[in-house]
Amino acid sequence: MKPIAFAESNTVFAKDQEPYSPLPAFKGDDGMVISCWTCETWREWFRMMVTGRIWVLTLTFNKPLQPVKLDTTHPFKK
Repeated sequence: MKPIAFAESNTVFAKDQEPYSPLPAFKGDDGMVISCWTCETWREWFRMMVTGRIWVLTLTFNKPLQPVKLDTTHPFKK
């Protein structure tokens, strides 16, 4: 999976920060951050369709875990 830019993106996290990949995202005034991800290969897409699973790896650096929500609907279009 890889993060992709979208029309409402207004920032890029980890830009030029090795070893992290840039994360295009929308950052709201309330601190909400929204990112959009896509499958990089047909194998990722197929695996997701067959298993119905997406694994989320979060680096907390031993700090409290923040709430996370995964969704398939566009958060800006109601």
